[in-house]
Amino acid sequence: MGIPKKPKPVRLFVGMITRHPELFTSATSILKKRFGKIYRESEIFPFEFTNYYTTEMGEGLLRKFVSFEKKISPDSLAKIKLYTNKIEKRFAVNGKRQINIDPGIITPAQVVLASTKEFSHRIYLMAGIYAEVTLIFKKGRFEPLPWTYPDYRTQKYLSFFHSVRK
Repeated sequence: MGIPKKPKPVRLFVGMITRHPELFTSATSILKKRFGKIYRESEIFPFEFTNYYTTEMGEGLLRKFVSFEKKISPDSLAKIKLYTNKIEKRFAVNGKRQINIDPGIITPAQVVLASTKEFSHRIYLMAGIYAEVTLIFKKGRFEPLPWTYPDYRTQKYLSFFHSVRK
């Protein structure tokens, strides 16, 4: 019989999407108050992989990642997703999000994303929040899975996650 153990702390990151670059700064400022100092942040990338957000958020979307110095318990991911949803609502205009903020965790073995959407490859956590292993660390690098989003397969994103994992 296995004995349950307390999980090791993991690195929190958020992926943000907006067409207003100044919202990256505003949202990061709010997140820093809750999660502390920034560990690593990515450059700003064009977000051109899907039009999923276009109706709500408009054209010319941009993406940025931020990770935090202080590690967290992996079981806090669902509560963090609920918190980032509140931040999104704070910036919404006429009920439409101006920024999308999706948290995830980086462990030595994987990148896990939080989501409100249920799919066959996602595990229910709590309060309408699911977790998805989207990248696995194998043979010295992160590798995508069949359901990994196209942008998470790009070298720019993989390089960011690798730098955070170190």
